[in-house]
Amino acid sequence: MAKGEGGEQYSNASLLNKSVSSDGIKLARKHEHRNRLSICNKICYAIGGAPYQITGCALGFFLQIYLLDVAQLDPFYASIILFVGRAWDAVTDPTVGFLVSRSPWTRFGRMLPWILLSTPLAVLSYFLIWYVPPFEDGKVIWYLFFYCIFQTLQTCFHVPYSALTMFISSEQKERDSATAYRMTVEVLGTVLGTAIQGQIVGMANAPCLPGPGDIVEDLSNSSKSVGLNESEPVISLEHTKAAYMIASGVICLIYILCAIVLFFGVREQKESCRPRSEPMSFFQGIKLVMGHGPYAKLVMVFLFTSLAFMLLEGNFALFCSSTLGFRNDFQNILLVIMLSATLAIPFWQWFLTRFGKKTAVYVGTLSVVPFLILVVCVKSNLIVTYIVSFAAGVGVAAAFLLPWSMLPDVVDDFQVQNPDSTGHEALFYSFYVFFTKFASGVSLGISTLSLDFAGYITRGCTQPKEVDLTLKLLVSAAPLALIVIGLSILYSYPIDEERRQGNRKLLQEQRDNEADSETDSTELANIV
Repeated sequence: MAKGEGGEQYSNASLLNKSVSSDGIKLARKHEHRNRLSICNKICYAIGGAPYQITGCALGFFLQIYLLDVAQLDPFYASIILFVGRAWDAVTDPTVGFLVSRSPWTRFGRMLPWILLSTPLAVLSYFLIWYVPPFEDGKVIWYLFFYCIFQTLQTCFHVPYSALTMFISSEQKERDSATAYRMTVEVLGTVLGTAIQGQIVGMANAPCLPGPGDIVEDLSNSSKSVGLNESEPVISLEHTKAAYMIASGVICLIYILCAIVLFFGVREQKESCRPRSEPMSFFQGIKLVMGHGPYAKLVMVFLFTSLAFMLLEGNFALFCSSTLGFRNDFQNILLVIMLSATLAIPFWQWFLTRFGKKTAVYVGTLSVVPFLILVVCVKSNLIVTYIVSFAAGVGVAAAFLLPWSMLPDVVDDFQVQNPDSTGHEALFYSFYVFFTKFASGVSLGISTLSLDFAGYITRGCTQPKEVDLTLKLLVSAAPLALIVIGLSILYSYPIDEERRQGNRKLLQEQRDNEADSETDSTELANIV
């Protein structure tokens, strides 16, 4: 009897093991299939990154020159608007990240509702930034208010979108692939933003105002000047204002379409096996993310390198139009840089998978150094400027791709070292954006203020030599120094390819164990 009972128990246990093993294999396959992203999913996810880059590119390249030459604000007030707007934008990033991390899960996910609800008001405030109000006294308050409102609402879009990388798939390979799609679309977004804003505005570029030196020169060539003025169509400042509003209207429409595609084309995955940590205060969140050494070093690296590119971006339009004398061609030069960057994205994606992300940062960032030197050494030659700008786009592509490709590695490293602390992905992304945006606000404010000290002339056909020298420092010497500092910090960044692959394996083992635990719990519940 005992023998028979033992044999029956052994047979039941054997059948149970086979059942659990079979169900475990099925669950593992289902889990693997669930984490795979289709090309359509990746494209829809990538399209969601376009609004941030389109609007950011238009504001970065054109807002300074718009405030100075179209809205005709004093450079001092323009510097206040640019600095306060970016500083406010920087403060909102960790705040929104903190709120997103405490958001409850909904039927649409935790990130996607933020994206959907922030879009309408963000579009409206962006449009009003490019409108010149019919009064003078409150003009500074107008631009400062709507600039800050737009930055806040765009943060409510971009921080959840950035953190969404961690929720579209738990597979590192799939996330890296989706990030590459995203960076390609985002660089295309910068091309689109530059093309829309630059070409529409470029067709209605109001003539410059001659200074005292220009008037003397015009008097000596009065007969030629009269003939030219009679043959050329007259473009007034009102035409330029209308062109800026048309360009902003087109960008607002694209913003809405991209948000719709993202919302309906991406499914946010919930980490059902791992409970989220207890909610923490705002300052506890700061201590948590900045206390992770690799994250702090990565933030410092891209703080300096991003600051270098932001200085270049914010002052390049003025440099081309004022120092190089390409007032009617600067929008085409910017377009060449962005097109080159778009073409280079696939190359950098291959390069980082072949040689590692850390090496890619060194090579990609240093590749822009020759451009920074040549752009101030070359005389006013349009063809040479186009060639140098095309070469510079290769380095710009690396600056777009690599930071967002390395941030998931830092989050994975944190999860390996702190397996019981979960649900903080939005904090990591928001604090990274906070530091870079705050630095960009400082850089734009200081650069515009330095132009005021140098004696910048609003809509002037020529600028004083001090202004030309200041612009050369802002687009060449200062970015070079910042790049050197950033790459020096990168030397001590600890996550190399070996550690990254090790983290990937450890996290996969954790997920497999959680899946096995879930399977065992399900089987025991069914038996009971």
